[in-house]
Amino acid sequence: MSTDSLPLISIVALIPLLGAAILWALPARATRHARTLALAVSLIALVGTGFLVAAFDARNPGVHQLSETYRWIETIGASYAVGVDGVGLALIVLSAILVPLVILAAWHEHATTDSSRGSNRIRHYLALVLVLETFMILIFAARDVFLFYVVFEAMLIPVYFMIGSFGTGARRRYAAIKFLMFSLIGGLIMLIAMIVLVQQGPGGPQAFLTENLTGVVANAGLERWLFLGFFIPFAIKAPMFPVHTWLPDAAQHAPAGTSVLLVGVLDKVGTFGMLTLCLPLFPAASQWAAPTIIVFALISIIYGALLALGQRDLMRLIAYTSVSHFGFIVLGIFTFSSAGISGASFYMVNHGLSTGLLFLVAGFLFLRSRSDQPHLIAGYGGMQRVTPVLAGVFLIAGLSALSMPGLSTFISEITVLVAAFETSPWVAAIAALGVVLAALYVLLTYQRIFTGPPPEDFSAPDLTMRERWVAAPLIALMLALGFVPNIALNYLSDPAEVSVSTVQGGN
Repeated sequence: MSTDSLPLISIVALIPLLGAAILWALPARATRHARTLALAVSLIALVGTGFLVAAFDARNPGVHQLSETYRWIETIGASYAVGVDGVGLALIVLSAILVPLVILAAWHEHATTDSSRGSNRIRHYLALVLVLETFMILIFAARDVFLFYVVFEAMLIPVYFMIGSFGTGARRRYAAIKFLMFSLIGGLIMLIAMIVLVQQGPGGPQAFLTENLTGVVANAGLERWLFLGFFIPFAIKAPMFPVHTWLPDAAQHAPAGTSVLLVGVLDKVGTFGMLTLCLPLFPAASQWAAPTIIVFALISIIYGALLALGQRDLMRLIAYTSVSHFGFIVLGIFTFSSAGISGASFYMVNHGLSTGLLFLVAGFLFLRSRSDQPHLIAGYGGMQRVTPVLAGVFLIAGLSALSMPGLSTFISEITVLVAAFETSPWVAAIAALGVVLAALYVLLTYQRIFTGPPPEDFSAPDLTMRERWVAAPLIALMLALGFVPNIALNYLSDPAEVSVSTVQGGN
């Protein structure tokens, strides 16, 4: 059977969901195989994603392909409609790569002295990871605004439990509730805006399809309000200053693997939504809001970097670096230039790789700590003498976070800065300060943790072979995309051109 006739996106999205159902249905005596089963399911999903890439016409990445449209809730005109352009495909690939690495990294986590109870904990945790993978695939492929909203809200459920039930620290439930409340408030704002928006459209059985809602708002004042109704929840998710405060708490108390998916993939829903919903649905309002959004993006860049410099907790530090990096992504999107938008899209992918590796290596570091507060940077020192491979991997991840030439983040960051310079030299100059601050927070953190004498009588094993297999693919991808960025940019440039022409056509 030709792949043209197969609903490939739905099949790939269904694989991890079925895997989660099997994990939850396992009898107690079989729960010791949960890790192997979850890893196998995630690898099958990764292979399925490879079929998506193979079936995608790389010569025309600006058009949504592999589309599926089915009637869903006919009384309101909602459809199950999915399809991917180059940006959506790239983020689905990122999700499919990170999930098996997260599962492999969590191989010995959530265990207890009672082996059967430990097996049950890891089984539930991995099932939640697989459910989340299904939602990540669907949200980057959704072409119906109602479907997008439903998945946007549904993905909160597994993340809430992954933080509140499997996180660390006495305040993990507070962090989970804070994450949930911020996201639910944003979702409620989006729901109201979506209902008003669809009333402006043509109606019918496919009333919520994105293409049927493009350019339907004739009143400039209403368009601006609806733009804000979508932009605010995306700014919360992104996260942008000043609605970012849920992220440091969530990252501090979540398991390392949860932070990888939360910051490396889920937060991209915010910037992806800005690019694929805010710009095409509200082109004139996007231009109206752009100067203010660029100011907030610049504040995010500098503010996030400064707060990262002052952190004592490593997970909070990485979270604040992401606030800074998301500022660059938002800045690139709202330059309304092909270079800026393609650079921002590339930044979404590269940030997932570099920050994902940082969180994973931080998790490996905590497993080697003798302190009851392993997150605290001050509890370490001289680790490169004890664990040289771990130190080297952390340094590579850190250099990627500061956009070192030769690593993939450099290409995306310099592209955004060049586009910002064409918009305003002053904007580019302020954003460039974030690069300087990034060098400070990365190198100072490395110095505090890995240089100098190690704690007295301290010994710890270096990275195991399993942990090296977790880190190696991410390092390889960062190097490959750093030297041959067109591997990804060929899929991202045409969608950027489409976004630019859409915004310009909305004047």
